[in-house]
Amino acid sequence: MSAEGAARLPALLPRGPGHQFVVYGDSCSGIAGALHEKTFASVNAVVQRLEPPPEFIAFLGDEVAGYAVDRSELEAQWRHWLQHEMAWLDRQAIPLWNTTSNHTTYDEMSEATFSTMLAHLPRNGPPGQEGLSYFVRRGDLLMVFVHTMWTGLGGEGHVETTWLSEVLQRHADARHKLVLGHHPVFPINGFSGAYQREIGPEHAGAFWDVLVEAGVLAYLCSHILAFDVQVHRGVLQVCTAGAGTAHRMPEGVEYLHCVQGALDGEGLRYQVLDTDCRVRERLSWPLRLADVSQWRALPAGVSEAALAGGPYDDRLVGLSFTGRAAAAGDGSAQTLLSAFRPDLQMPLWIGLRGIDQRLTVIVGFQARRSPHYWYGPAVAAGSPFDLQLVVHTGMGPGGFLYRGEGEASWSSLTGASAWGAERLDWPERWSVGHAARGPVDQPFRGTNLSVSALVQR
Repeated sequence: MSAEGAARLPALLPRGPGHQFVVYGDSCSGIAGALHEKTFASVNAVVQRLEPPPEFIAFLGDEVAGYAVDRSELEAQWRHWLQHEMAWLDRQAIPLWNTTSNHTTYDEMSEATFSTMLAHLPRNGPPGQEGLSYFVRRGDLLMVFVHTMWTGLGGEGHVETTWLSEVLQRHADARHKLVLGHHPVFPINGFSGAYQREIGPEHAGAFWDVLVEAGVLAYLCSHILAFDVQVHRGVLQVCTAGAGTAHRMPEGVEYLHCVQGALDGEGLRYQVLDTDCRVRERLSWPLRLADVSQWRALPAGVSEAALAGGPYDDRLVGLSFTGRAAAAGDGSAQTLLSAFRPDLQMPLWIGLRGIDQRLTVIVGFQARRSPHYWYGPAVAAGSPFDLQLVVHTGMGPGGFLYRGEGEASWSSLTGASAWGAERLDWPERWSVGHAARGPVDQPFRGTNLSVSALVQR
């Protein structure tokens, strides 16, 4: 059935005044009859079924296969992408904004080609990056498109931050601020490597500081062929690179997709749609949790906790841990909370590990397979601690979030997994202060441990 004749897909709409849009990236197409032309068309067919249509579309790079030596060949790819593969889109009614990327702006020739072929993009970027970096203001929404490949700084993985900071300061009145680029800042699914896979280290820290200080809601990126969401110091990193490139990172887990989102006075909501039009992942941000004083206290020792069940594709469990950390000198594991089943070594373990007593989450969902690890902050030896942990099954591997006492912003724990708590069948047996084998099994060695929990769906 053609996209025109297919059943319509309900789009998320703002709850009051706001914006609704589509963001996707990485099709690596532009060549007639090639494999990626077909896969890109399958994703575009989903976008065309959205009702109502998006107000605008942001494409986060790697539109064409690129990497051509000859400019005429690269221009031909762009013409095919714009005039044939995207011919269905009325760009007068639905603006299309693009970011630069490694397949499209890999040297000075390709930067010039990008600027020429996408002449509709604003020319309000920093000197030397006209048509490559730019910003768009739509009422209370500011979108800043950054060039993470700038040859003037060193090429792939290099991005300037001075102009970005100035634009964000100049538009500080915008209710919603999004920054869009190609390369992630934080590793995704264990795929890591400075410059080639993430923004280089000499830029990454300053770049994220700018976003945090300006109150940016999210950095939207692609490049890693996956869908992924993380949060760092309260700013989301959303990676969507499923627009047609027929490879996955990793295979068997990730999938072709597009992201449809809505912004309003309450924040951001999105749904991730695969090529069968199924909603595979979703999020409403910021999180809204009951005050921790209303969470349910979990008794010390072993209990039947009201956390069991699953797996769940959209469940939130909040856990609060307070106490006084053990003295320094012993790096053996200390359990804060453990969940166990007779057939799995460690379905879920939360505690402190190492000499620095670092917050650690361990998840095992399959017998005789290695568990996966997530790491958070260290607690000071002998000192009081107050940590909140959220396990969000709708956020994949980025869905293990923490914040410390007095902190308003959440950050994702660091891990190398391509999946998260959505695979967890939550056990019925839980223990506080020690692991599955009893009070002497990885006991908490500090004092005054208190644990409380919140469950939301």
